[in-house]
Parts: sequence; C-alpha cells; structure tokens
Amino acid sequence: MTAGFIRRPAARGKVIAAARSWLGTPYHDQQSVRGVGCDCLGLARGVWREVVGPEPFPIPPYSRDWGEAGPCEVLAEGARGCMIEVAADDPPPGALLMFRMRERAIAKHVGILTDTGTLIHARERLGVIEEPFTRAWRRRLAFAFLYPQPRRR
Repeated sequence: MTAGFIRRPAARGKVIAAARSWLGTPYHDQQSVRGVGCDCLGLARGVWREVVGPEPFPIPPYSRDWGEAGPCEVLAEGARGCMIEVAADDPPPGALLMFRMRERAIAKHVGILTDTGTLIHARERLGVIEEPFTRAWRRRLAFAFLYPQPRRR
C-alpha cells in the first residue's frame, strides 16, 4: 500500500459529491481539470485528488486506441495498487467502475456509481454527464474499486 492512504473506504457521499462537482466539464483527452476538460480517467483522477489527496503515481501519455488488444488489464492493475477492489457483480455507490467497451478487449472506460443508481463519467462530445446505469453498462462492467480514505496527518 502506497503511503498517504489506507485500506478503509472513503465516505461514499464524499466520492459521489466530488464526482457530481465535475458535471458539465467538457471532454478533453488526457486532461483532468474540473470545469476545463477531462476524459474518463481524468475524472477518476480528479475525484481521487479531492477525496484522497495527491495522486499516487503519474499517468503516462496514452492514445485514443490504447488497450484495444492485449492481455494486460492496465487500469485494473493500476487501481489494485492503490484502491480497494470489490465484487463487480454488485458494486456499492461511490465505486469506480471499469468497463470493457468491446468484447474480449481490456477495460478502458471508467465511471462512478451514484447512490441513485446512475453513472457519472466523461463521454466524448458530451463531457462529464450523469446517466442511468443501464443493463447495457452492466453487461460491460469488468471491475469495481472503492476510493480509500486518506491518512490523517
């Protein structure tokens, strides 16, 4: 476990409120600036900074088509090093969800489940939105993680 956070989950309400504060942020690849621009990973990173603190490691540049093929679950492996993995078949509110956008592809899209059964995520051309967590999204769900609590100083 990286220094700066612990294995107890952060308050779900705090995670969801942080995610909702990003609603309306325009979509922009590889960015993570609330109100200015972000992609789905940028949203997850921004919520991390607001809820947990400084990001645990730098995110290397990535292309739009990264992860279309290959055996390594890059996002899930990264999250396992700093988040709390939970069962993807019944994720709790406040969970960071990871989706496979194509069958047999690795998970490469993320969003945050709310307490009202909606999904907050960044979508190309739409920006950060909140929409129903539909059956179509559930079918694509591959992994779920909880944000950890920050360590008290």
